Amino acid sequence: MQDQTPDHALASLFLDVRKGGAPLQTVPEALVPINALAAYQVQDAVIARLREAGRGEIVGWKVGAATPTATPVCAPLLRSTVFDSGHDLTPSFCRYHGVEAEIAFSLARDLPARETPWRADEVSDAIAAIHGAIELLDTRFVAPDSQHGLSHLADQGSHGALIVGRGVAEWQRFSPHTLPVTMLVDGEIRFEQSGGNKAGDLLRLMTWLANHAAERGYPLRAGDIVTTGSVMGTLFLDRPAQLCVSFEGLFPVELHLGAPYRA
Repeated sequence: MQDQTPDHALASLFLDVRKGGAPLQTVPEALVPINALAAYQVQDAVIARLREAGRGEIVGWKVGAATPTATPVCAPLLRSTVFDSGHDLTPSFCRYHGVEAEIAFSLARDLPARETPWRADEVSDAIAAIHGAIELLDTRFVAPDSQHGLSHLADQGSHGALIVGRGVAEWQRFSPHTLPVTMLVDGEIRFEQSGGNKAGDLLRLMTWLANHAAERGYPLRAGDIVTTGSVMGTLFLDRPAQLCVSFEGLFPVELHLGAPYRA
């Protein structure tokens, strides 16, 4: 590892954990990303290695922002971790089950790299449907939120799995920032409110991502799914459970979870 650049060295550590190695207690100081760009270079190095093994196909993205004006952050999602509603994750491949209710969008057409940035109206026209989704937070570290935020961003934004509900084509009639949502765990309401995504305007996130992904060499494509961040924080589950997330007017998202495999 001594002859590797910091991004490839940290990517190697993450890949070792993905192969079944012990989770990371910490990151050597020299390998902690110095900014978001450095974190994305680690993500890219992981994807490149997974592609060499035939496991690096990108089918979507996660994107979010801490406030309505903050610069978004993102991570590509791979086919091996994106599932349709009703999927049975037993036994689970996640060490943690940090459950988050999210709104996602699917794309009707490609948004390739070009000389001029994609505009919000163009990205809006490229959206095929709005979906309810459940993201499972996971980590290659010993515990969630145990490291510098940029280290977690480098670790695919702490992504574990994404479960996506059926889409509704008339997505523009919804107001995601006020859309009521309910989460049931084994039939019991564990979360219920209207809105909650700290990023604010989700089209801003989508437009930023369209340009970021194109510049990075992974342009958004027809059929890609983009999930836009939690509306509820994270609910950690340590036992098997049946989940159902319902956004008003959208198809519910259901998931059967086993116990996290660290348990």
